[in-house]
Amino acid sequence: MANISNVFANDGLLSQAIEGFQPRPAQMQMAEAIASMADAHPVLIVEAETGTGKTFAYLAPALMAKGEDGRRPKVIVSTGTKNLQEQLFHRDLPKVRDVLAADAVVALLKGRNNYLCIQRMEQFVQQPSRFDPQYLAQMQQARVVKQWSNQTRSGDLGELTELPEDSIILPQITSTADNCLGRECPAYDDCYVVKARQKALEADVVVVNHHLFFADAVLKDTGFGELIPHADMVIFDEAHQVPDIASNYFSESLSTRQLVELGQDLRMLYRTELKDLKQLESIADQLDKGGLDLRLQFARDPERGNWRDAHKQTAVASDSERLTTTLQRAYDIVKASLGRNKVLDQCYERILALKTRWQQLTNTARTGYSFWYETTSRHLTVHQTPLSVADKFAEFIQRQQARWVFTSATLAVDGDFSHFSGRLGLQDAQTLVLSSPFDFSRQAMLYMPRYLPQPSDPAMAQHILQLARELIAVNHGGTFLLFTSYRMLNQVAAVLQVELERTVLVQGQTSKRELLDQFVAAGDAVLLGTSSFWEGVDVRGDALRLVIIDKLPFAAPDDPLLQARIEDCKLRGQNPFNQVQLPQAVISLKQGAGRLIRDAYDYGALVVCDNRLVTKQYGQIFLNSLPAMARTRSLPVVKEFLARQIDEARAEQQEDNQQ
Repeated sequence: MANISNVFANDGLLSQAIEGFQPRPAQMQMAEAIASMADAHPVLIVEAETGTGKTFAYLAPALMAKGEDGRRPKVIVSTGTKNLQEQLFHRDLPKVRDVLAADAVVALLKGRNNYLCIQRMEQFVQQPSRFDPQYLAQMQQARVVKQWSNQTRSGDLGELTELPEDSIILPQITSTADNCLGRECPAYDDCYVVKARQKALEADVVVVNHHLFFADAVLKDTGFGELIPHADMVIFDEAHQVPDIASNYFSESLSTRQLVELGQDLRMLYRTELKDLKQLESIADQLDKGGLDLRLQFARDPERGNWRDAHKQTAVASDSERLTTTLQRAYDIVKASLGRNKVLDQCYERILALKTRWQQLTNTARTGYSFWYETTSRHLTVHQTPLSVADKFAEFIQRQQARWVFTSATLAVDGDFSHFSGRLGLQDAQTLVLSSPFDFSRQAMLYMPRYLPQPSDPAMAQHILQLARELIAVNHGGTFLLFTSYRMLNQVAAVLQVELERTVLVQGQTSKRELLDQFVAAGDAVLLGTSSFWEGVDVRGDALRLVIIDKLPFAAPDDPLLQARIEDCKLRGQNPFNQVQLPQAVISLKQGAGRLIRDAYDYGALVVCDNRLVTKQYGQIFLNSLPAMARTRSLPVVKEFLARQIDEARAEQQEDNQQ
C-alpha cells in the first residue's frame, strides 16, 4: 500500500485534489492504524471526535489496499442510517476514489423494501376495482409509481420524490424477506433487488447500513448473505448504534403488521387468481381481527412494556390463544392447496414461520431473554431479545476471515471502551481515542444552571421555558431544544409556539429531513426534538448556536429491555447502574452535545438543565466525557458569550478567507 502520509500531508494527494482539504494529525493517525491492521489483531475500535475527519480516514486505506496478487480487498462500509449511507456514497466516497483509486468499483445497497417489486406492482394494479377511500388513494399513488417505473434504471424508490415517505402504496409495491418469491418470481430476471445485489457482489467497496448488514448477515436473507464471507474488511461508522441493532437482529419478533400484510396477500390471491378459494378471504379477515384484538388490549398511545407481565393478563392471554388458533387454521387452509400457485406456496412458508415464532413468543417462561412489546397507533410488536449478544457476535466475527473497524465520535466513557467492547464481545480489540482538532475551550461554553428542581419535578418545565426565553433572546442563530420525553417536549412547545416570533419547529410536524431543511433555511429557528435529533444531525454556522438539553439522558426505568439487563447484571454480581445505565447515558449525552460544534468556525453554548451534573459523584464522569468546553453556572456569563462570539467568529472566518 502507498504511504498514508503521501495522502494526508500538507502537499499530499487529497490536498492537491480536493479544494479546502485541511490535513489533520488525528485523521492521519486513524488512517495509519487501519492501514497497519494485522491478521493477529483483526479488530480496531476508534473513537474519533467531531472534526477528526474519520470518513476520509477509513476510506483512504480501504481504497488503497491491495493484496500480494494485486487484487483489491472487498470492503463493506456500514453506516447508521439510510441518509448517512447516501451521503457517504454520493458525496464523500467519490472524492476519495477519484484521487486514490479511480478504477475501484463501488456500489450502494439498500434493503429490499427500498426497491420497486415488479411482480407485486403488477399484481396490485390487476386487482378488481373497489370504491373504498384507501383503495382509491392507493391507486392514485400507484399511477405515479407506474409512470416512474417506465423510466427508472435502479428501481430505487428514493428517486420517487413525488411520494411521501409514509406513502400507503409502498407496502403493496415492495417485497419483504417473507413475501419475496425469489427465483420462482416471474419477474426475477428484471428484479431491481437482484440487480443491486449483483452489483454489490462485483464491487470493491459496498456501502450499506447497519440494519441491512445485520438483517442479511445474521438472518441470511436471500442473496446478500453471499457478500459477507467474501468481505476482507468491514467498517462500521456510527458504531455506537451497533450493540442495540445487533441485539434486535439476534432477536425474534412478530408484529401485527405482518399479519395484516399476510392477510392482504391472501385476499389479493382470492380476488385475482384463486377465485374458487373463498376461505382465503375469510382467513385473511380473521388474521386482521386477531392482530387488531391484541392491539386493543394496550393503551391507545404508543408504549413499551414487559410482555411477560402483559401475557399474564387474562384478556391478553385469551387473544394470544385465539391468534394461535387462527394461525393454525390459516396453515391448514393453505396447506390443502399447495402446488396451485407460487405465491400461495410462499404464503404457506410465511404462515409456518409466524406460527413457530408466535409459539416462542408466548412461551415466556424461558430464561436468558427479555420478553417485551412495543405499540404504534395501529400495531403491536412482541420481541424476544437475548440479554447479551456478546458471545454470539464474537463468534460471528471469528467465523469471518476479515478485519473489522468500529468507529464513532461516541464510544468511550471517560476514556474507557469497556462498555462498548463488552456488549459486543470485543475484549481483545485494539483501541484508539482521537481528540477533536476544534478549540472547544474557545468555541463552546457549557452552562449548568443553578437552583433547578429535581428532573422529575413538575415545575421543571417552567424553569426550562424561562431559560429558553432568555437565551433565545440573545442568540443570533438557531436553537435546538432536545428532550428525553415527548411529555416535556409538548409542554414547552405549546408555549414557545405562541410566544416566539421566530420559526418554531416541532418533531412530528413533518419528516425529519424537511424539519432540518426548514431549520437551516430560517437561520434563527427553534427546533424541539427527542431522541432522533440527538444524533446524525449536521447543522453548521449560524443556523445552530445553542443546544439546550432538558436532563441527563438516562433510559426510562420502566423500559423492559433495560430492566432485563439490570436483572442480568445483578445476577452476575455487578453494579447495574455503573455497568449498564451510566455508560449508556454518557454516550447519549455526548451524542446530543455533538450537535453543537461541527467545524472550526462554529461556536455556541450547550445548556444541560440537570443539577445532577454537579451534585452527584457520577456527574464528573459525564463532564470528563464531554469536550473540554469553557464552563459556567452564571446566566449572565453565557448570555454575554452568545452575544459576543458571533462577531469574533465572523471576523476570524473573514480573515482566513482573505489569506
